[in-house]
Amino acid sequence: MELKTIELTKKFGSKTAVDHMNLALSNGVYGLLGANGAGKTTFMRLLCGIQTPTSGKIVLDGKNINSLGEKYRDLLGYLPQNFGYYPDFKALDFLLYVSALKGLSDKNTKEKSEELLEAVGLSAESKHKIKTFSGGMKQRLGIAQAMLNDPHILILDEPTAGLDPKERVRFRNLISAFAKDRIVILSTHIVSDVEFIAEEIIMMKSGKIVHFGKLQEITSEIDGQVWECIVPAAHAEEYAAAFNTSNLRNTDRGETILRIIADRPPMENAVGVQPNLEDLYLFYFKGDKKQ
Repeated sequence: MELKTIELTKKFGSKTAVDHMNLALSNGVYGLLGANGAGKTTFMRLLCGIQTPTSGKIVLDGKNINSLGEKYRDLLGYLPQNFGYYPDFKALDFLLYVSALKGLSDKNTKEKSEELLEAVGLSAESKHKIKTFSGGMKQRLGIAQAMLNDPHILILDEPTAGLDPKERVRFRNLISAFAKDRIVILSTHIVSDVEFIAEEIIMMKSGKIVHFGKLQEITSEIDGQVWECIVPAAHAEEYAAAFNTSNLRNTDRGETILRIIADRPPMENAVGVQPNLEDLYLFYFKGDKKQ
């Protein structure tokens, strides 16, 4: 299966949210990164057919998704940033309701719904009303509803929002197991989740793709530009504000180790280190607010 965008463009008045995007996706997990306003959500909504392109097209195995119509939608699973639910529905009843909306066979929907509640750690809550759920529990229910139709293309917009570290590990394991022979695209502001899950990274800025590739390939661009420096802990915040700092950690000697992105050693004691995805994000989006 291959999902391609060809000169895909979406404009809202004078603003271009997605700008002549050319991308080819085959089976695998793709992490979508970009600052607020980069166009990530618009791109995902275009892929789902929720919005129509201003120009360009999206094709699946050579066929325009517009001509595929319902056949394409049957292949999709989608979790928006804020998915709709009825607060008085019980969790299992909600999944059965969504199954009916998706036109799934009555024969296996209850079994499938129960399996997914187990997979996202909500089986004990299956008969509880959604309005009693925490934010993380609602998000896990949203992930389950996106997977009800066993989609071949799964698109998840901020799926780890509200999840605690244990829940995020469960999610990563679930997606890794699910992703075989499927296209999975996920957007998250938690860069470490993308590093763990994604086989390839799509990095967007101002509606354009600035990087697309495997983690080691794209981080190689800033080889020789990531440094660790030791500074007095009392002045750590001052130093951190003066440089493009991706991380800091305190030692038990009253010192702080800063991780800094710079094209030359920022201090005399700077030691070069291997770049990671967080460093690359800061390199491109310093001063931008993550979403």
